[in-house]
Amino acid sequence: MLRFEVTADDLLHSRFALSPLFELDNMLRMLSGQPRHGLPPAWARRLAPAYRELARDPALQAVRALHPPRYGPAFLAPPPASLAQTLDDDLAAVRATPLDQVRREIRECLRRQPCTDPDVLALLRRPDVHHRLAEVLERAWYALLAADWLRLRAICERDVLFRAGELGRAGWAAAFAGLPDVRWHDGGIEIARHTMSASIELGGEGLLLVPSVFKWRGVAVYAEGPWPRAIVYPARGVSALWEEPGAADPAALGALLGRSRAVLLRTLADPASTTQLARALDLAPGAVGDHLAVLLRAGLLDRSRSGRSVVYRRTPLGDALAAVSE
Repeated sequence: MLRFEVTADDLLHSRFALSPLFELDNMLRMLSGQPRHGLPPAWARRLAPAYRELARDPALQAVRALHPPRYGPAFLAPPPASLAQTLDDDLAAVRATPLDQVRREIRECLRRQPCTDPDVLALLRRPDVHHRLAEVLERAWYALLAADWLRLRAICERDVLFRAGELGRAGWAAAFAGLPDVRWHDGGIEIARHTMSASIELGGEGLLLVPSVFKWRGVAVYAEGPWPRAIVYPARGVSALWEEPGAADPAALGALLGRSRAVLLRTLADPASTTQLARALDLAPGAVGDHLAVLLRAGLLDRSRSGRSVVYRRTPLGDALAAVSE
């Protein structure tokens, strides 16, 4: 078991963040056939042609060589700084990683999963290896993930909104509720069934909490320096993303409310803002706002302010109506 010892300063400095590059890294693992539970078939079929083209590049083959099971080099997906993290921020962090740190992590990957391809090994020995890998990751991002990122980001943002609310309502134990193998216990955060068994002091720097759409079984942990300590965990609501088109639009509810309003009501199982809903459902914000106003007047939703955003949630009546259609 891995345990993070948490002080009052750590609680003050812990925060949520998003990592575009971590999502890409996990998607690439899945497209290569690892882990066993990969992308849903519809997504895999859609992305397969672009992935096959990318896989011809020795640099992408080198990325795959650095993907041993249950381990990954942190420099390929550095812990993010904030919720505003962008791909450019991530790639800048990859390029800024000291070469000696890059070399250490590459050696550990090859120890766990030996590679005999001479072209891949030659690339991994280059003094600019992290710059070369950053280039192919940027290409992979725009070929595989960029078109879907706003929708995926909206799911992660809604998870943060929910857990931040639970944290304010009932503390850290509530914020971690439902996360696989993670719990708040006796003034610390414990991760069961982790490959590392240790007790780690956070030193007043706090912990990064990073929701992920492609890490839906278990959690990933950044526990070793020089990287900030972080837990990457499955975001709530990911399962709806993988449903086949139309699966989340029951005919009865759609006939009663209209298709778009029915989808919005079902999607609001977790609170969300107009912008988050528009991104998640690929609808115009204005249209979403109009539909929300109708659902609000009908007593199916209520709303409250969270920071600069207005957040909508289902009322008990809205819950009951959504439940009938499930």
